[in-house]
Amino acid sequence: LCSSLQRRWRRWRRRRPHLLSCQSSNKKETSFTDQLLDYIEGIACIGGPKLRRWYGAPDLLPKDGGPESQEDESSEIEEVRDAVLVTDGESEIGQMVILLLILKRARIKAIVKDKLAAINAFGTYVESMVGDMNDKSFLMKALRGVRAVICAAHDGFISQVADLAGVQHIVLLSQLAVYRGSSGLQAIMNSKQRKLAERDEEVVIASGIPYTIIRTGSLQNTPGGQQGFSFQEGVAAKGRISKEDAALICVEALEAVPPKGLFFEVVNGEEKVSDWKIWFEELIKRSEEI
Repeated sequence: LCSSLQRRWRRWRRRRPHLLSCQSSNKKETSFTDQLLDYIEGIACIGGPKLRRWYGAPDLLPKDGGPESQEDESSEIEEVRDAVLVTDGESEIGQMVILLLILKRARIKAIVKDKLAAINAFGTYVESMVGDMNDKSFLMKALRGVRAVICAAHDGFISQVADLAGVQHIVLLSQLAVYRGSSGLQAIMNSKQRKLAERDEEVVIASGIPYTIIRTGSLQNTPGGQQGFSFQEGVAAKGRISKEDAALICVEALEAVPPKGLFFEVVNGEEKVSDWKIWFEELIKRSEEI
């Protein structure tokens, strides 16, 4: 997993030779992709304790089960809720979300299928968890200590969770507009994913927890940070957006918790966003007025 991530980002860097110098003396000039490259190549695989402390990683995260962990599953001790749960930590966009969260020095929990591969890729930066989505005890454990959930794929997590008590914000990356906008054979092929997407949105809206639903256009394997955006109503059905840009918006949305719920569409376009914090504040204000 680590080597595949390295290869992917290196390919992107070759397409953008001006990013070869990642250690700019002016940090404001360093794009988030530059920082990801620095992380993957300099820290994820070969970084020592000093670099891990610099990036805010703990020396050792709690084990996810196993003989080393004598954790009492029935413990009712109140835990500080400061973690961000990424529900699909092995998908390409899920990995991008995780890397961006690491750069923000967030405490991260991620649901994965191959724990060893995740540990090799992210080390102690991420508490990787493997389990059955139909197992209520696993879902409860995954949500322990979680303040926010990022669902970057329609993986069924939100639909399976019976109790989201304590979670303060849900960020859902939705492809529903794309599925609804498809026709013919493509519509038939997308029918199952469309139902999952509809169910996810319904559950999030009915949860009573502040939510941000980001309806994107078709997700593309193209470099992010090179184009602007379009947020017009209806653009997601036919538009496209870089996975890297979509992951960035998910992470930026974390710190903009709406009073109730927030909903918008986005694809790559011409509009530039220089400060996502201000952009989200203005969007929340406009949605409240409406």
